[in-house]
Amino acid sequence: MIIGITGTFGSGKTTIAEMFKGYGYKIINADKIAHSLLNKKEIKNAIIKEFGTSILTKGKINRRKLKDIVFNNHKELVRLNKIIHPAIIKKIKSIIKKTKNKKIIIDGALMIEANCLDLVDKLLVVKIKKEEQLRRILKKRKYTKKEIRNIIKSQLNQKQKLKYADYIIDNSNKIKDTKKQVEEIIKRIEQKN
Repeated sequence: MIIGITGTFGSGKTTIAEMFKGYGYKIINADKIAHSLLNKKEIKNAIIKEFGTSILTKGKINRRKLKDIVFNNHKELVRLNKIIHPAIIKKIKSIIKKTKNKKIIIDGALMIEANCLDLVDKLLVVKIKKEEQLRRILKKRKYTKKEIRNIIKSQLNQKQKLKYADYIIDNSNKIKDTKKQVEEIIKRIEQKN
């Protein structure tokens, strides 16, 4: 059983994916794959060709500089995604093929946008109240409010993502409420298999 977990930026997808880990699921994190691919020669060269050398720091792609470009201009983000998404999908397929574990979670914010729902048997969408989402993201102190708005704007909105859901978790409240929802979903999944 391969389950995709998606949701908008700051909804708590990764935290929820980690909860599944405790039930024997292997976690494949699309963000971590994307970060590891940025400085792979072929991808790096394609990104430099597209965006120029100003995105480099000491010969490596500076993610902050790249984010400043793509999250302030949707066309630039589309250009980056055309380079990186196929490579991420290829890597995920490779991991799935190599793993012996048949219980897999793919943690990916852009699963719907990247058109890779065919990788999963079921899709779990994490929803969150806007004010709680903003509070949690700001608490991490990595982003300004403007950056947060731009990142959220670059993704399908929550309402659109929910249309694709086989399962929904509301992550607006306390962590124990979220854990309870995860347990219920795992029970439902295991009863069907």
